[in-house]
Amino acid sequence: MKYKFKTKPYKHQETALEKSWKRREYALFMEMGTGKSKVLIDTIAMQYDNGLINSAVIVAPKGVYRNWETKEIPTHMPDHVEHKIYVWSPNHTKKKVEELKEALQEQDFLRVLVINVEAFSTKKGVEYIRRFLNVSKSMFAVDESTTIKNATAQRTKNIIKLAPLAKVRRILTGSPVTKSPLDLYSQCQFLSDWLLEQDSYYAFQNRYAVVQERTAAGGSHKYRHVMGYQRLEELTGILQKFSYRVLKKDCLDLPDKIYMKRNVQLTKEQEKAYKEMKEYAMTEIENGMVTATNAVGILLRLHQIVCGHLTKQEGDKKKIFPLPNNRIDEMLNVIDEMDGKIIIWAVYVHDIETITKTLSQKFGADAVRSFYGGTDDKDRQEAIESFTHGDARFFVSNPRTGGYGLTFANCNNIIYYSNTYDLEVRLQSEDRTHRIGQKNSCTYVDLTCEKTVDEKIIKNLRGKINVSNKILGEELKNWLL
Repeated sequence: MKYKFKTKPYKHQETALEKSWKRREYALFMEMGTGKSKVLIDTIAMQYDNGLINSAVIVAPKGVYRNWETKEIPTHMPDHVEHKIYVWSPNHTKKKVEELKEALQEQDFLRVLVINVEAFSTKKGVEYIRRFLNVSKSMFAVDESTTIKNATAQRTKNIIKLAPLAKVRRILTGSPVTKSPLDLYSQCQFLSDWLLEQDSYYAFQNRYAVVQERTAAGGSHKYRHVMGYQRLEELTGILQKFSYRVLKKDCLDLPDKIYMKRNVQLTKEQEKAYKEMKEYAMTEIENGMVTATNAVGILLRLHQIVCGHLTKQEGDKKKIFPLPNNRIDEMLNVIDEMDGKIIIWAVYVHDIETITKTLSQKFGADAVRSFYGGTDDKDRQEAIESFTHGDARFFVSNPRTGGYGLTFANCNNIIYYSNTYDLEVRLQSEDRTHRIGQKNSCTYVDLTCEKTVDEKIIKNLRGKINVSNKILGEELKNWLL
């Protein structure tokens, strides 16, 4: 395999490339944190070098697709591969329209089009990708392919319909089966109709599920109810013919800590509240009314807004006003990509309670334990025991409360729903899992809203800077701009 890497691959990444780079259809079932993005980028470059493709379409969820443009491709695309990244946006400026027109023209460089999966629910997005695939020899890749597991969803139907126009196809996900083995059908159908050796979803269901026909209440209609699954060893054997499975526990050369970021888009209500708070703060700064104390207060309120709520004083009491937000949904998207137990750190009690309620409804009350200031001593101990030795999959906690003194070496997946400004608290909470007894790399995923205090908090914490020492006086103005 003669190829000049820009970033050195780990052993499992080299194996993935050796198995897959020449293949027309392939699935990278690589657990979050094992570097499947790099494998895809190197595959694109290798196929481009060998004249197999001259362009690529990378489809990714809303919280991920911008990372391909700003981080993954610039980091891993080899210097010898001349390329240009185009990003689909439904709100076209004049400049964006010209760029997207250029992407449809044959070029003497590699064209990489990055698009979010939601675009395939729109006529405009579908038509543009059809044109792009028709005028190029393209690789068509779906990152976090569980986003197309629902065979009846319009975006899934559209993506599968477009797939044959591509010369090469890839799917990538850490956890291809989030609810049932039937999740695999539409993901693999995107690659090719016959990889699973069944000619329809119902044939696949009949082969690998135990199905019982039932009658709806009132006798209005009959439906098929899945009672269980069968022939799973056979299914695993079929998958192995066109996929490569990687788990963190099998990758001995990974770094001890892996940091990832997932973008969360502000809702209109959040944008309005955030703008108003910024304008108020700038006025206070211009009037010389900002002290160290109220600078922290201003940032706190801005941070609450991006997390999805506001706390206001009403008489003698503080009242919480929830704001429509996308944070919970993005957290659930991340969870879909993770195997095993997960710690979720959140700063505010309101968020901890919301997260706990959401996870209890989705996974069952026994799957979730919360741990914060309002948890009494008996329940705290039960929460720890259930998460470390029992069936609880999720531990939802405030990092100031749960981030000290506890040991969770049985877990290596951590989501920061929100962060404090305190570097010590961040480091202590990271070390609940990264300690003696931990046998695997730990993956830390930060949820963040771009161009807000969220982004600046995370940047400073990752740079080992205590944020609370950075926001005095004029420094606040820099945070707001």
